[in-house]
Amino acid sequence: MNEDFELEGLTPTTEGDSLWDTAKTVIFAVLIALGVRTFAYEPFNIPSGSMIPTLLVGDYLFVSKSSYGYSRHSLPFSLPLLPDRVLYTEVTRGDVVVFKKPTDNRTDYIKRIIGLPGDFIQVKGGVLHINGKAVIRESLGEFVYQDTYGIYRTATRYKETLPGGRTHMIIEMSDTGRADNTQVYKVPADHYFGMGDNRDNSRDSRFLMDVGYIPKENLVGRAEFLFFSNDGSFWTFWNWPKSLRFERFFAGIN
Repeated sequence: MNEDFELEGLTPTTEGDSLWDTAKTVIFAVLIALGVRTFAYEPFNIPSGSMIPTLLVGDYLFVSKSSYGYSRHSLPFSLPLLPDRVLYTEVTRGDVVVFKKPTDNRTDYIKRIIGLPGDFIQVKGGVLHINGKAVIRESLGEFVYQDTYGIYRTATRYKETLPGGRTHMIIEMSDTGRADNTQVYKVPADHYFGMGDNRDNSRDSRFLMDVGYIPKENLVGRAEFLFFSNDGSFWTFWNWPKSLRFERFFAGIN
């Protein structure tokens, strides 16, 4: 009886009203998720070993979308709704950033920003040089890691100190690889130079025809922290007791 509904403060609904209420709930939920993804944080996973030892294959992380302002690449599907970058904040040398690969404006890449606009960058004998000065690196000994194909490899781990004092870890298989002796690169205005921390296994700005300099409009955001990590497939949850890397959960990204 309608009297029961009135006593409880409710009103009877038709089937059509119920479907519309459900649809509105779904629409609002999608809009909220898109808003968070566009303007706050977006999740990414790491499928390759180019940022080892900082990021491992199977890491899942959040990227801050507001760190450098917004461009069309901040929007879903890179919708061309923003003609330039708005609310722009300069990148800090050493930041780990996600960006759209400049040569296709579609593929998401993650690298460490080594060079700022106007910098001269070169690698000589495996040692990074910025504006003609060798960057200090300190050997921390042997580092064993598992590559993208599940093969265990041995490298040397170094602590690298960038101009300004910021430090991070890198690994090198040797100092004689094809990207260990490069030309001098001059970073153009409004562009950045990115490199992987796995220096001998990273397609980055050293390869001008493949990646090259990173335009500021291609920046997606700054990598902030991990929220999940496992050394196998995310979907084989029955292996999680053995594959989850709990020590990496909610770890910051330096």
